[in-house]
Amino acid sequence: MALLLLASAAHPAELVARLDDGRRIAALPVAEGGEWCVLWRHSVQGFEVQDCYENREGRMVLVRSHQPDFAAGLGHIVGRGRQVSDGRGGYWIVDLDEPVPGNAYVLRPGGPEVDHRLRAGDREVSLTDLAAHDRVTLSLEETE
Repeated sequence: MALLLLASAAHPAELVARLDDGRRIAALPVAEGGEWCVLWRHSVQGFEVQDCYENREGRMVLVRSHQPDFAAGLGHIVGRGRQVSDGRGGYWIVDLDEPVPGNAYVLRPGGPEVDHRLRAGDREVSLTDLAAHDRVTLSLEETE
């Protein structure tokens, strides 16, 4: 009996941060199925918030969000994922599974009090240090 193995196409990629003039200011490798998060401190409460994405077959997909409190601008929207306790008084919104249109979006990193950062694995890059108050496009770009 012959065994036929079909390899699924890998989608190695980089999470790239670019300024409006096209300059790359950061790039983090993200393997197929790999995750990265955008982290920042809430502008009023000061606690850390994070939105986490996955490289799903070369697509940028929002998969979960961590929010330590129900502060202004935060909260779960019924029908958009599920809210679960983080066991420390905050909560995760999981099962979001929202593809990001065009595999990219624009972010304007705040100042040091907000400190927008990218984290993939054990690597972390501060977008605030690189481009506070500038328009930055975050995109998932396939690599060879």
